[in-house]
Amino acid sequence: MRTEKSNNLLDNMQIQRVKFKDIEQVPYLQVNKNFKQDFQGSSPTPFIGRFGYPNVHIGLLSPQISGDTSFYDAPKVWSKKATPIGTIASMRYGMVNSRSSAHVKEQNQMQKNKFLDVVQEVGMASKPVEMEVQLKQQPRLAVQSEKEIIPFGPQAEMRQAKITQNPFVDSRVERVVGDTDLKASSALLGLYQKGFEENFLTKLLSVGNLGLGNNRKLVPTRWSITATDDTIGKQLITEIKDFSVGEYQAFFGGGWGNYYLLLFFPEVWSYELFEMYIDYRVNPWSKAGNFYSTDYESYEGRKEYAEETAGGYYAARLAVVEKMKELKHQHSCLALRFITSEYTVPLGVWVCREAAKKSTQEKAISFTSQELMLKYAEELLKNKFNFDVGILLKESKLLTEKKTQRRLGEY
Repeated sequence: MRTEKSNNLLDNMQIQRVKFKDIEQVPYLQVNKNFKQDFQGSSPTPFIGRFGYPNVHIGLLSPQISGDTSFYDAPKVWSKKATPIGTIASMRYGMVNSRSSAHVKEQNQMQKNKFLDVVQEVGMASKPVEMEVQLKQQPRLAVQSEKEIIPFGPQAEMRQAKITQNPFVDSRVERVVGDTDLKASSALLGLYQKGFEENFLTKLLSVGNLGLGNNRKLVPTRWSITATDDTIGKQLITEIKDFSVGEYQAFFGGGWGNYYLLLFFPEVWSYELFEMYIDYRVNPWSKAGNFYSTDYESYEGRKEYAEETAGGYYAARLAVVEKMKELKHQHSCLALRFITSEYTVPLGVWVCREAAKKSTQEKAISFTSQELMLKYAEELLKNKFNFDVGILLKESKLLTEKKTQRRLGEY
């Protein structure tokens, strides 16, 4: 099953029912049209663009209100509270991106952008930072076409930004930021092990607060999300490889119109992800023009970026390996992501991470054989989505490897 692929990404995105340029017309979105040019606000997060790299836009995202705005940038809380898509989207499109420009290595130069200091303070703060902002023009809503980042609202060039209250920074973060002999990966892992969430770690990495001395640089937000998920995921994979293999288990669940069926096989680590839009049989992200996108890694891991499933690959993989560590068993995992028409507005790759985690939090169903587990998958997906999973199983590299690879016990 193949489909002719459009070269225009926005044309393809109509499968989500909403084109970005029509965002103000979405019935349940409350989009503010009266943004101020000068305002006092509380910024919960920075944003680093990627276009023009290594000269990029650096910005602060903030609704034009003061007080606790942490809920505007809180994937874990959204997941826990099952916050609806409309509520999240309305908040995010109400956040102004007050931005300036900088070279990714600018923090190591003598004439450093003063606005970069403000962005970095916001990036390491545990709570939203109160500030006064003056823009060069009234903010205007711009079209976005990326699926990895959480959306935000109108943007305008920065004239001046001033922090009006001392930001609250965790002492453990201060130590890591101040340690210029600590590698960025070690810093991320250390803070993750202390309970800091992926969303916070992404911000810390993106604003150039981590890494060795003069090697520190700004990392576009889109890249920092995947770098964080990948770094943590690789460490956990190393750890679970010391566990014995588990049993046949299946997990199914999700949220925000994104559902994951995770099939665990009693084999050493490997991982494969299939993603598909269940209602339209088209996938704008597939390089091969398939109705699905897919990527795979063997026990040895990947050497190249997961081009087809992109950030969603590493986000879902993190949820998978966290579950395996909890179970104290390693598995080979076939992950199937189904995107339904409920997912009307793309909200970012955090949806993949949290929806996959919701799946792992459901009660596992155990099986005595591969045949029984695949039969369960066929019946579940037929009943839930009227989808024939046999099409994907035939294309699975993971299942093909299982058929052809000899086990150590056979020698």
